Amino acid sequence: MIKKIIPGLLFIICIPLQAPAQRPLVDYVSTLQGTNSSWDLSYGNVYPTIALPFPVHSWSPQTGKNGDGWKYTYKATTIRGFQQVHQCSPWMGDYGVFSLMPVAGKLEVNEEARATAFRHENETAKPSYYKVKFDNNVVTEITPTERAAHMRFSFPKGREAYLVLDGYTKFSFVKIIPGERKLIGYVTNGTFIPGNFKNHFVIEFDQPFVNYGTWSDEGRHIQEKALLDSGQKGGAFVQFRPGTRVQVRVSSSYISQEQAALNLKQELGGYAGFDDTKRAADKVWNELLGRVRVEGDSEADKATFYSCVFRANLFSHKFYDIKEDGSPYYFSPYDDKVHDGYMYTDNGFWDTFRAQFPLTNILHPTMQGRYMQSLLDAQEQYGFFPTWSNPGMSGVMIGNHAISLLTDAWVKGIRNFDPGKALDAYYHEATNKGPWGGSSGREGSAYWFSLGYIPYKEVSESGAKSLEYAYDDWCAYQLAKLTGNKFYENVFARQMYNYKNVFDTTVGFVRGRDKNGNWVPKDFDPVEWGDPFTEGNPWQWSWSVFHDINGLIQLMGGADRFNAKLDSLFTAPNTVKYGSYGHEIHEMKEMVLQGLGQYAHGNEPVQHAAYLYNYSGQPWKSQKQLREIMRKIYNATPSGFPGDEDQGETSSWYVLSALGLYAVCPGTDQYVIGSPVFSKATIILENGKQFTIQAKNNSEQNVYIQSAKLNNKTYHKNWIRYADITNGGILELEMGATPNKERGVSKADRPYSVSLGN
Repeated sequence: MIKKIIPGLLFIICIPLQAPAQRPLVDYVSTLQGTNSSWDLSYGNVYPTIALPFPVHSWSPQTGKNGDGWKYTYKATTIRGFQQVHQCSPWMGDYGVFSLMPVAGKLEVNEEARATAFRHENETAKPSYYKVKFDNNVVTEITPTERAAHMRFSFPKGREAYLVLDGYTKFSFVKIIPGERKLIGYVTNGTFIPGNFKNHFVIEFDQPFVNYGTWSDEGRHIQEKALLDSGQKGGAFVQFRPGTRVQVRVSSSYISQEQAALNLKQELGGYAGFDDTKRAADKVWNELLGRVRVEGDSEADKATFYSCVFRANLFSHKFYDIKEDGSPYYFSPYDDKVHDGYMYTDNGFWDTFRAQFPLTNILHPTMQGRYMQSLLDAQEQYGFFPTWSNPGMSGVMIGNHAISLLTDAWVKGIRNFDPGKALDAYYHEATNKGPWGGSSGREGSAYWFSLGYIPYKEVSESGAKSLEYAYDDWCAYQLAKLTGNKFYENVFARQMYNYKNVFDTTVGFVRGRDKNGNWVPKDFDPVEWGDPFTEGNPWQWSWSVFHDINGLIQLMGGADRFNAKLDSLFTAPNTVKYGSYGHEIHEMKEMVLQGLGQYAHGNEPVQHAAYLYNYSGQPWKSQKQLREIMRKIYNATPSGFPGDEDQGETSSWYVLSALGLYAVCPGTDQYVIGSPVFSKATIILENGKQFTIQAKNNSEQNVYIQSAKLNNKTYHKNWIRYADITNGGILELEMGATPNKERGVSKADRPYSVSLGN
């Protein structure tokens, strides 16, 4: 009996010693996060992107009609295509788009007629793999590379099987080569594209065609021929045997047809089949997601976190190809020419200078260096910095925030660009009106240098522009000071305090001001949205003094009044007056639904506000407020974002804040401390070092920092330096359910303000 029992006992004892299988991090990601959106209410305004990090091309199922910025909406019940996409915002539209759609039974090429029903329970949406089984039993699968994609379409037996190529909204050229099972061509669609822009594509199939042809004029004319002329709008179709399972390899290039073919060879030529490509894509994402390893009890929080890490690593898009010798080159959207080097696009800096670039500076410093040089190249080619590229200049949104990106990179040791050229280019930006009114140059620059603000009614959105320009000029001052450029240091030192000129101390808010110095409008109401403020009201915009919170505290009457005002931001009635908009815009509706007073996290100007108690002696209020914001308005569901996701900005805010850090003032090397969501988070850096944030006793109730140690030394400051992260180490936080009102309250503990000289 004893001999028989012992093996069983040994088996029982050994079970706990076996390590549980670790869940692949990519499995936490839902690319459906934020897709339950529409033009009047945004929970992200994103599509279920199928892509590698920072790709040239992405893919997405298409539920909306061609040209609709809302490519995929969660409430839709049919899909009409699978698009190659580049869109960074539904408000900007897309470019270089074409789609493939499987059709079973009767051939339908028109996008409405070919739309096919599906259900979400038959849909898998991950970064590296998308699958949907339609109600008609056709199955589509997609897995990506940077410049190509591998698709697999499975058709049911007993019905005709077609794949339809749609060239989207403008003219296309398509050539069918049946002997090679191949389609080649290009599309030209897009709003902000240069005159010679083409997206060249090559599509290869592993099954022979039964039939093929082209179509034009919205599907009304179908011709069984192998060529669609470049002056037509339409596409092509190929037919397979019923029951066929066909693999499709597709790639494209903005440079040439030959480069598109090379991209296909370079990126898919080494894979035996679809499953190999998927395994490689999974590996890329698991490695990237694994560079920010979080530990805690909540699987829901991990899903939110890694879904946001995914979104934070999509934009900016690479806009370059790789030659056969391995060197990069690109077709420039700024001068219509081909250049050697790196180029990036699809980003609006008004959104992303705040969090997306500061996060990327931690995770991808090599790429950031290439990006900074590409900014200077773009400026040289066009004459002004891009502000929102899509892929070329668009003039959308306000400010001159390329200088924020450049200064922030320089401060953090990313220095592969010429700071003198950057300052010369910015001075040109700040003293000239560009071809667009809102950005690319500075509308009203003469007023800026003479009056010290942008006057109301003379220039639109004058109050917001005054605040943004003051910060941007501080960035130029900072870069000049750090690089010993006395001329520009003196020039911009005179402008960086101009934010004071639009702050009315009699009402305690920023306001519009006319060219005669009068505050306008006279019937001031801080809940009124619009001109002189961009997509917000004075409640939200009054905190936009990133570089001098100390100066703002003084304008508001000192720390006590500042803290009381900041308290009120989160508790005031969430009343909205439409102001110059004249109607409800989606940002207003989102603020009301969030129920956080006048705090409108769905738009960028106020996203840093919860961190500002760190500057005013009450850091515990930041800790409480930040945890409430993260808990209340972020999740991994289709309604998972508090507004537009904006090229990784809103997701980057969450990633940084969930780690317990945030760059309130890009252009300094400081990350302000908040309240981490997880008990432990480890960042694995490009240089191989690791930085760990350990929050002992952390929970939903224990949101307050009781004490802190940095590399085993007691730490009182409310911020850490970029070098503290990149050099590796441990930030240890002891968390509790009640605030420690003695820690981080001295002036020496407060983050940077230019007026303090720290």
